[in-house]
Amino acid sequence: MSQTLFHLAFPVTDIAQTKAYYVDGLGCVAGRENKHALILNLYNHQLVAHMTKELLTPQRGIYPRHFGLIFTVEGDWEDLLRRSQQRQLLFFEEAKDRFVGSPLEHRTFFLEDPFHNLMEFKYYRYPEAIFGSPEYAQIGDRN
Repeated sequence: MSQTLFHLAFPVTDIAQTKAYYVDGLGCVAGRENKHALILNLYNHQLVAHMTKELLTPQRGIYPRHFGLIFTVEGDWEDLLRRSQQRQLLFFEEAKDRFVGSPLEHRTFFLEDPFHNLMEFKYYRYPEAIFGSPEYAQIGDRN
């Protein structure tokens, strides 16, 4: 059976700090590592942290750039939320419910890693809203 996996590369300035945040904080499994990069398993998807000498600056908001996961089991989303709170990870936006009472209803929170990469973690009440519901125009918090 074939499975397609998601891959994302992102910038960091310190491999040890990256490993501490993503492995000890988020619960990723570390893979191959050298002084230039670190491979991470985030819920069976591949993240690759690449060293950069460029200045990494905070974003003003969550748009346009962030990445994350959509959980299909609400308890898994809640477990990561609790883990993030217990490990005192930096929340860019606290957990909240969006579009309550509509077919687009979902739970979400945003984290910011030490290198200003933003991550969103979601759980949709109605799975068809993940890719469907084209009759609705709402996407995120911007109109």
